[in-house]
Amino acid sequence: MSSSSVATRRMDVGEYLRQQQQLAANTGLIEWWTTFEELYTKRLWHQLTQKVYEFVRTVPHPNLLDFYENFIADFETKINGLTLIETCVYIVNQLPSHESRVVFLNKLSEKVKANREAAILCNILLGQSMLEAKDLKGIKDLLETTNELIEAETGVTAVHSRYYRLSSEYHKLVGNHCEYYRDALRYLGCQTSTDVEDADTQAQRAFTLALAAILGDNIYNFGELLQHPIVNTLRPEHRYMKDLLLAFNSGDLTKYEALRTQWLQQPDLAQHELQMRQKICLLSLMEMTFNSTNGIIKFDEIAKQTRIPINEIELLVMKALSLGLVRGSIDEVEKTVHLSWVQPRVLDKKQIENMKKKLDIWFKDIDNIEKLLEKRAQEIIN
Repeated sequence: MSSSSVATRRMDVGEYLRQQQQLAANTGLIEWWTTFEELYTKRLWHQLTQKVYEFVRTVPHPNLLDFYENFIADFETKINGLTLIETCVYIVNQLPSHESRVVFLNKLSEKVKANREAAILCNILLGQSMLEAKDLKGIKDLLETTNELIEAETGVTAVHSRYYRLSSEYHKLVGNHCEYYRDALRYLGCQTSTDVEDADTQAQRAFTLALAAILGDNIYNFGELLQHPIVNTLRPEHRYMKDLLLAFNSGDLTKYEALRTQWLQQPDLAQHELQMRQKICLLSLMEMTFNSTNGIIKFDEIAKQTRIPINEIELLVMKALSLGLVRGSIDEVEKTVHLSWVQPRVLDKKQIENMKKKLDIWFKDIDNIEKLLEKRAQEIIN
């Protein structure tokens, strides 16, 4: 079917409904068509819209484009723009080619441009078709345009999750780990009850997210992913990925090395072994900074924790400072680093416990200083 087939011969609505009733007489679907005729005749547009949407979602129909052209198109101006696009999702899925979908969606887009959510959803459907056709330039431009519409929305709408899913799929296709990780997490955060995915899809998304987190250049926060239920959907052969994420999250070189024989079986990880090592060393330094009570850490302590030569410690700290992972200074004479800040992260239970212990120490120190001041003040008064 060519793109020209999107335009079909329009017939009178009454004639079309009678024709469909005759065709459905022996199929058990005639009730649908008599209901359509009744609601259309009475001009009960809301009830008719609901019935049409239920029909396209639940009843197998060989030619929904014909249904749209000869019936829905007659009263589509009476339908809420977003509901119209939601209904047309099923029609678009029946169109056999990217060209025919583009023609149909472009016409539809003009009809709903006054409704921002409907316009966004129309763009998303067009983007999905572009993704299937591997039109990477087209989908990149479309995502940028649609992002402006998304940003203008107040709160989370019905189209946010589908936009972020489309965007994450595009970034996955072009190999952009950081952007994929960001938008895939946003998708998970915006999911609604209608965004139901099968177990295989969830498991694949969990694995891809884990890979993106580990391989993404600017990703040093794994807590949000680790706390999401999706990590528990990993297939048995990929369960080591959760342990690997935990090792990175806490900068645990021992656990990282213990998992080496497993993650080396994954080609993407084996290919980036050097980058992974550098990343977990930076995370280890972040963890040391977080656990330090006074922010002063010796070079030899860092060398022991990260397992790198002491003459490379300064380079590691400078890298962390340049990436904005920590803030502080290096004392080359004393061979120490003074770190006063570490990049905020989503903490796991163990990290929260360490923070509690640190706060307890601080409170104790404050209490001691308070008592000392009271004692000194009393001495002065006396």
